Amino acid sequence: MAEIDADDILPNDRVQQSVRDGEITQLTRGASNRYASEGDTFEIDGEAFEVTSVERRTLGEFTDADARREGSESLAAYKERMKRVHPGDFEWDDSDEVLTYRFARSE
Repeated sequence: MAEIDADDILPNDRVQQSVRDGEITQLTRGASNRYASEGDTFEIDGEAFEVTSVERRTLGEFTDADARREGSESLAAYKERMKRVHPGDFEWDDSDEVLTYRFARSE
């Protein structure tokens, strides 16, 4: 367990604010880099959060529930958002390995 910088796991201010507001409770990143470990903590605007799990999986394992935890209304909407925020360098491939980080506000 370590205290990490929120910038290390959450890619931008909009995502950080969505985490702080409870709209995003998980984030998935490429499996080539590990950004946090279970039990790590980070702060956003003075509020503490803990990484509750880190799971290696494939994009094909994603569900609508995963998409909602990542701030999208459905898996289809999540896929479209990923294409929009990664123009030209992202193509959804069900076999791609990723790491899913779940986190929760610490007491």
